[in-house]
Amino acid sequence: MAEWVKQQVGDKGLWGLVNNAGIMFPLAPNEWLTKDDFWNVINVNLMGVIDVTLHLLPLVRKARGRIVNVSSIAGRVNIYGGGYCISKHGVESFSDGLRRELSSFGVKVAIIEPGGFKTRVSEKGDILKLVQSMWDRVPKQVKTDYGEQSRDNLYQDMSQKADRSNPNLSLVTDCMEHGL
Repeated sequence: MAEWVKQQVGDKGLWGLVNNAGIMFPLAPNEWLTKDDFWNVINVNLMGVIDVTLHLLPLVRKARGRIVNVSSIAGRVNIYGGGYCISKHGVESFSDGLRRELSSFGVKVAIIEPGGFKTRVSEKGDILKLVQSMWDRVPKQVKTDYGEQSRDNLYQDMSQKADRSNPNLSLVTDCMEHGL
């Protein structure tokens, strides 16, 4: 990927990099989840940002460019268990470190912290399937301890957040443009 980008930009370097890949699920009480559940989200949301940035950083430095990392308000305040909030907090920390170390090269680093926006993953039917699939694999004793009401409450909370999601994604893309 870095070689392809280098071929496209040549000796000019890369003026702008936006890291926006991310996954949210599974989101659930931590005890419902496995280490792999955490790792899958962290691998995309945090390690993906680090990997892409490190590979393209020489080109960004050369152009004295900009890096825009999409985090989340959940990078500051944990809203659910699982890897999402942890990964977004990591993006915040990684970005803060980059900002400090790259300032002497004239590179600017910005973080965008969107709240809830309507996307494909905010469909109520999909949320119900996700919550149910997590619940189905929870050990019997954990189900007994938490109770079915906790599953219903999680679904209801996620559904209400989806209902309040903003459909205007241009608010986020405008922030990306501003960051660049």
